Amino acid sequence: MRDFHSPGRSTLYARNGICATSHPLGAEVAVQMLRDGGNAVDAAIAGAVVLGLAEPAMTGIGGDMFALVKPAGTEEIIGLNASGRAPGAADAAALRARGWTKIDENSTDAVVVPGAIAGFAILSEDYGLKGLDACLAPAIHYADEGVPVAPRAAFDWKLAEPRLQGSARTHFLRNGKAPEAGDLFHAPGQAEALRRVSASGPQAFYEGEVAEDMIAALQAGGTTFSAEDFAGCRADYVTPVRTNYRDLEVVELPPNSHGVTALMMLRILERYDLSSLDPFGTERAHLEIEAAKLAYASRDRAISDPDYMTTTVEEFLDKAVIAELAERIDPTRAMAPFAAPLGSPHRDTIYITVVDRDRMVVSLIYSVFHSFGVGRASERFGINFNNRGAGFTLAEGHPNELGPRKRPLHTIIPGLVRQGGRVAMSFGVMGGAYQPHGHARLVTNIHDFGMDVQAAIDGPRLDQEAGEVRIERGYAPEVWEGLRARGHVCVGREVPIGGAQAIMLDPIRDVLIAGSDPRKDGIALGY
Repeated sequence: MRDFHSPGRSTLYARNGICATSHPLGAEVAVQMLRDGGNAVDAAIAGAVVLGLAEPAMTGIGGDMFALVKPAGTEEIIGLNASGRAPGAADAAALRARGWTKIDENSTDAVVVPGAIAGFAILSEDYGLKGLDACLAPAIHYADEGVPVAPRAAFDWKLAEPRLQGSARTHFLRNGKAPEAGDLFHAPGQAEALRRVSASGPQAFYEGEVAEDMIAALQAGGTTFSAEDFAGCRADYVTPVRTNYRDLEVVELPPNSHGVTALMMLRILERYDLSSLDPFGTERAHLEIEAAKLAYASRDRAISDPDYMTTTVEEFLDKAVIAELAERIDPTRAMAPFAAPLGSPHRDTIYITVVDRDRMVVSLIYSVFHSFGVGRASERFGINFNNRGAGFTLAEGHPNELGPRKRPLHTIIPGLVRQGGRVAMSFGVMGGAYQPHGHARLVTNIHDFGMDVQAAIDGPRLDQEAGEVRIERGYAPEVWEGLRARGHVCVGREVPIGGAQAIMLDPIRDVLIAGSDPRKDGIALGY
């Protein structure tokens, strides 16, 4: 239980339905959908699309989406990959001939076909109750009437202001400036695009005038996308990957997602008695950093579009492999940094999780990759493009090398936890490449240190990238000193590390228990 003398949030308890996400309007829309007879899929879609207007630096209909769904009345878990593909004309050799060693994250060469709308449509059709038109109605309303800009959204918008180019400056800035907290943001072009999808289905997005507007903007940026690239977009059901962590089963999505990275970290950390350590002390932080180095290096070596991978998920999680990796960790000394990650680390996204009265569970994550994606938008409909293709590498022959109609290594990962054969928690952690590290930390905060879901989210974070350990201000000075004594290069963070939301299912009392990250504007809301 939190200290009620100190600022903070309490864990939310509800019985009939609950949502946790990064903006209050997203949570409110989702819970209202539940009250109106929709299920968790309807609610998650409705809330997520609204978040593309409330937090456009993080996500939007020009982005990608992944989801894990547990339908009502079963403990089966369904995975959905709604990530987009590179254009048919993508050519890594041509970019290398320009002198590029990696994909320019500000170039239209970094854009992939937006997959989210295809994902929302198939989820709604197969598992929703209300229909896609009802799920899109709240976003259409807010796009027309305006969304008051929240404080964290305003902060992110201001940081991204210099990145916006061309039509994106018209659609997302006012007189060349980012809106401030309390200003209204309107997106009439997106409202019209969503109305067309609502009336005619996803083909209204991937074909016809909306697609033509997007293709024209991308071609004007110098990249060859075709009508066939958009018309061929699809979302795919996939088999989730999972591993045991002590008495839990942690469930993630398979490649091209990097959920297996989180599973590797947990398998490595399971070899240590974490519960005997200070949860926010030097020893635990050091072990996490070292486990992350090993798991992320494995990711960068092998994870890609599954059609091109030469390493299986089973090989990543093989007991002998995990044991060999864990033996490399010296509890008293940092390993030398590994090579820089292939591709571009990802920073921005939103996560939403919903559980309804029938205990359908949805864990959904939705992103345009970097802040405002590539920083460009289509002229007429104002759809801001992802730059997810920056997750490809230009290393010749690598499984994740840019290629025609190929999906890149993807860093957004929804998660679920099962215990005793039942889904016990739905969770997600934002923060780009930090996400596997964040999954491992959230699971161990709860399981090894006995924290409630809100405390597990609130606790200070650190991550490792490019040979540096980046530390939030919540860590005590002696932790910095202890890590430096072990050879880590420690730096502070201007922006907190991501965000997180989670819902726990208590089968004994038949209640839902949720937390939402104070690093964002959002809340957990139930009824």
